[in-house]
Amino acid sequence: MIGRLSSLVFSYWCLAGVVLAQSVPATAPAKRPAEAGGALGWRAPGGERVAQSSPDDTSLPRNSELRRVDRDRVPIAKVTAGPGTLPNDAGQVWKDYDISSYTTRVTTTNRPEQAIIDWVLRETGYEVWHGETVSMLSADRNTLRVYHTPDVQAVVAEMVDRFVNSEAESHGFNLRILSVGSPNWRSKAQRVLRPVVAQSQGVQAWLLVKEDAALLLADISRRNDFREYGAPQLMVNNGQSTVVSATRPRTYIRDVIYRGDVWPGFEPQTAQLDEGFSLEFSPLVSLDGQMIDAVIKCHVDQIEKMIPVNLDVPTSNAPRQRTKVEVPQLIGWRLHERFRFPADHVLLISLGVVATPTPNAPGGIPLMTSNNRADLLVLVESKGKLTENTSPVPAIPPTATKGGLFRGRM
Repeated sequence: MIGRLSSLVFSYWCLAGVVLAQSVPATAPAKRPAEAGGALGWRAPGGERVAQSSPDDTSLPRNSELRRVDRDRVPIAKVTAGPGTLPNDAGQVWKDYDISSYTTRVTTTNRPEQAIIDWVLRETGYEVWHGETVSMLSADRNTLRVYHTPDVQAVVAEMVDRFVNSEAESHGFNLRILSVGSPNWRSKAQRVLRPVVAQSQGVQAWLLVKEDAALLLADISRRNDFREYGAPQLMVNNGQSTVVSATRPRTYIRDVIYRGDVWPGFEPQTAQLDEGFSLEFSPLVSLDGQMIDAVIKCHVDQIEKMIPVNLDVPTSNAPRQRTKVEVPQLIGWRLHERFRFPADHVLLISLGVVATPTPNAPGGIPLMTSNNRADLLVLVESKGKLTENTSPVPAIPPTATKGGLFRGRM
């Protein structure tokens, strides 16, 4: 009797399992991002530390791949279909701007239209496009599409004109990166330095007339603590960016993994750090060519020293075996600033006494050395419009002027 009762119970549970399996719809297993198909491109726009607030543009790398999610997932939030038309409660209007004349002459990047979007966001502020007012900003190689209020449209129209203006097709800029061991160079140059506002803490900026800038370079270049890290003559498309950088890799042993199948019983895990400097420069010329907006991003990374740590890695053959790993002691510095200055003046920026690159390799390649501090200076000078047949005008060499700084003028 007990055996028959157990058989009936088992048959009942089997039948219930079959019915339950038929009542639940089968779902396909979720695909991993690598199996889901083509990549989705997303560009995180750049931001500057200016008066208006803006998100940090390092939160997502440019051209990063969006994480794919299950589109059939039942949302928790209440979701309804839109009205089918764009709201215009604030008087928004749609305008298309023809930018093909600009994008066709820029061959240094695959998406030159992205520079227009970035500069529009810099000029208007990010919050204008992500607030209560329904708005849109989109571009391809031929058209910039904007949906916003007339006031914002006026700002966008001016920015687009600065790009498509043929008078600002290509400008030459002399960008020089140098350092002085002590900031006391200011004592002799104070009278000719005209301060301009800098938002970043510890950063100072000045304007100089070009003659005074040449005399200043001539004077400080004779100091024993003066270093210059290249003086490239840059051909920059209006609104686009160029990068001057010099880094070197430093490899070190970060950790060890125990492995019995290799000698001596463990495997060292190496890592790499890139130390050096990188400076990104993005200029935009005004409609009349008299003013220049310049976005400067600079970062310096230095390994002050490697701190050794001894680890016990005993094995059966070597019970007292030890090995060493390293922990880097790092120092870094970042600048992300926007400046506006007259085209006939020189912009001089002091980044403060920070870790600086030092030429310590053959060929003058700027690299890093430990415990190095100096007043890091960036000098930006506009050379005016350059045609295809015009060679860049060489910068005034620091030794071209004799007799000291501002002789007979102070």
